[in-house]
Amino acid sequence: MGSIGDTKDIVIIGGGIIGCTTAYYLTRHPSYDPSKHKITLLEASKIAGGASGKAGGLLALWAYPSSLVPLSFRLHAELAAEHGGESRWGYRRIHVGQVNARARPDIASKDPAKERGDLLSLKKRDTKAIEKLKSAGLPDDLDWLVADNVFHYQEMGDPSTTAQVHPRLFTQSMAGFAKEKGVNILEGARVTDIGRSKSGVESVSYVDQRGESQKISATDVVVSAGPWTSRVYPPAPISGMRAHSVTIEPARPVSAYALFTEIILPKGRQKQVSPEIYARPDEIYACGEGDQLVPLPETTADVEVDDSRCQEVIDQVSSISDELRYGKVTARQACYLPNVSGSVSGPLVGHADVNGLYLATGHTCWGIQNGPGTGKLMSEFVFEGKARSANIAKLDPRKAL
Repeated sequence: MGSIGDTKDIVIIGGGIIGCTTAYYLTRHPSYDPSKHKITLLEASKIAGGASGKAGGLLALWAYPSSLVPLSFRLHAELAAEHGGESRWGYRRIHVGQVNARARPDIASKDPAKERGDLLSLKKRDTKAIEKLKSAGLPDDLDWLVADNVFHYQEMGDPSTTAQVHPRLFTQSMAGFAKEKGVNILEGARVTDIGRSKSGVESVSYVDQRGESQKISATDVVVSAGPWTSRVYPPAPISGMRAHSVTIEPARPVSAYALFTEIILPKGRQKQVSPEIYARPDEIYACGEGDQLVPLPETTADVEVDDSRCQEVIDQVSSISDELRYGKVTARQACYLPNVSGSVSGPLVGHADVNGLYLATGHTCWGIQNGPGTGKLMSEFVFEGKARSANIAKLDPRKAL
């Protein structure tokens, strides 16, 4: 890495939340000078095309790693205040709870078009139902669960410790703000090689949207390609796990809760399932357990969606909520989460083992939560040579390479 005043050709590989927040904070760093510093972001498919566009978007002070979370949680609030995040990307403080429930005997979701009447209007619960929910320990405003099915509730977080964003909108906003400050964003640019010499990185090669090979100079390269990181830089111990999710337009507006569930299924089925449910301002997001049945494809555009797994999630969450049972499914989707393989826990944030090369990857399910903190720290690594905003020595990629 050269001195602060040196000309730099900075290349970011990956257009998910980590790459986009890195681009954003590079352009906000005090040393950034667009006349001396060229920043290019290369994304193989489209911005937020992977997990950053299909995640739950939960933010929590009790997430991990503890060295990174407080900084990132605070930055989320600052970004929302500065850029109107409440309206732009659905930033809001929420409650989070653990729900234990029993699925209705017939857990399959029903067709609301065939079941007219009061069920579709889903008016507020009657007094008897509210009392049952209270007896299970549910807050008064968490009235969109079936009273007869829930038997325990425990709060995991409140608006002082938890919040949420819409991941795709947040990621796209960060990319847009970075572009306004001079970042060149190239979509459909699949990286094939990071050129390097004895002194460090010197170029990045990629295939563009037309299928033609391109090469650009690089003094600094930030690899933030999520589960594709090892495809770009093979020494990185990163693997991918597929996760399915759905979004549902509820039959009526629901209160702001994120729920981690344990649902006991009827006899003859798998004993228990644990879908997660996140109520957003205009929809509900739900996801199930991950799998590694299908190898990581070439790009996010090639991710295979197993419709049966999406339907399982729909059936499971519908079994404990009429608002979901009679809601409208608006998306069935899948993505891959990046995990750090081996004995080192993730994420990996900082210098790699080549001068001018940095890794920012392996954030598992907390990529959205830790995106701003990671982006700010990466800007410090590039312009100052070390992290200043948080002590992340334990996340040093060189320990895993």
